[in-house]
Amino acid sequence: MASSLLCNQSITMKPDKTLNLTDPLERQQDHGLDNLQGCTPFDPPSAKEQAIVDDVAQLDFPVIISQLFEEHKFALSNTEMFEQALVQFRENNYTHTDQSNQVFAHFFRYFDAHLMAHNEKEDKVLFPILEKYLLKHGEHSTAEIPTTAIDIMQDDHIRFIQLGALSFNLFGLATRLRDEASRIFVHEQAYHAARELIELLKLHIYREDHTLFPLALKYISQTEFDEMELQSRRFVTSNY
Repeated sequence: MASSLLCNQSITMKPDKTLNLTDPLERQQDHGLDNLQGCTPFDPPSAKEQAIVDDVAQLDFPVIISQLFEEHKFALSNTEMFEQALVQFRENNYTHTDQSNQVFAHFFRYFDAHLMAHNEKEDKVLFPILEKYLLKHGEHSTAEIPTTAIDIMQDDHIRFIQLGALSFNLFGLATRLRDEASRIFVHEQAYHAARELIELLKLHIYREDHTLFPLALKYISQTEFDEMELQSRRFVTSNY
């Protein structure tokens, strides 16, 4: 996505003309974690589950879960750098510097090459098995078509793609505008889309670490975890 995102204080990537530039900016109601009627997957974790998360370093987790935890830490470190650069970018009246160029380019490379692979690993390896157990053990909504925590996490993954593409393309578009007022306006929209992406990423990771993974440890067998680890090797998310 972003191998040449920013250079010489400008963004050279062409905006995606097929992208809907208005819909992703509208904040949708959080229809998942707090509004699932009769659903408990994202209730505050029990004391036992919280202890599992708080003592991560002291536990012998299945390999696949340990990998996902580490990838979350890597995601948060990249997100923190991006967030700081965004704040500075706005304080500078949406003016790029060499430092902001480098951080923006780094984040979008990470987003394209690593975060997408991480999400695909969850979608194709962990989520199908975990969803089966959540439905089996009543960890779902009481609607006619039951909804589980997995549905919410997958919706987030789609939203990541929308917001990532939106912010990236708007940053690229802004640098091509000669009119200062128009350029600032588009940069402002890019900024807000990027901030929404950051907020969603942080919340998503928190919910997975503190609720979803403890549920996986509760229901999934070691044999299944071992099989998932083998399957996960298809998805390369090494730190760069």
